[in-house]
Amino acid sequence: MQSNDEKKQTGILLARGAARLLFDLGYAPLTEFTLASGRRVDVFGVGKDASLIAVEVKSSRNDFLSDQKWQSYLEYCDQFYFAVPESFPDELIPAHQGFMRVDQFTGSLIRQAKPSPVSAARRKAILTRFARTAAYRLNLLNDPLRKL
Repeated sequence: MQSNDEKKQTGILLARGAARLLFDLGYAPLTEFTLASGRRVDVFGVGKDASLIAVEVKSSRNDFLSDQKWQSYLEYCDQFYFAVPESFPDELIPAHQGFMRVDQFTGSLIRQAKPSPVSAARRKAILTRFARTAAYRLNLLNDPLRKL
């Protein structure tokens, strides 16, 4: 049985693998991206065509069964994916959602998500939030003593 710290570290590593996969697929990913609703998506990606992908990392069966907040992410993305490790039971993943198999280094797309386009107004708001989040994070890397 993993401790809470070990579970958190596993989630961070799996999110990194999912972000790397999104990057390889041509998306600009951010981990721990906070939506206007206040919910935080594990990995969120923006494509060259402004397409929006949300990824929920699930490290185990118990993690999946104990947390159903992922459904509140659906209205903020064009495609939704679960990112799971090799040991995860595939039958738990809803058939209408995409999923990827990930580890700490990369991943592979197992099932393509069915597109559900976001409205133009919401897309603009999400893209603005995404750009500002990325800019703040970059600024903090370049100037870690700066308080934002």
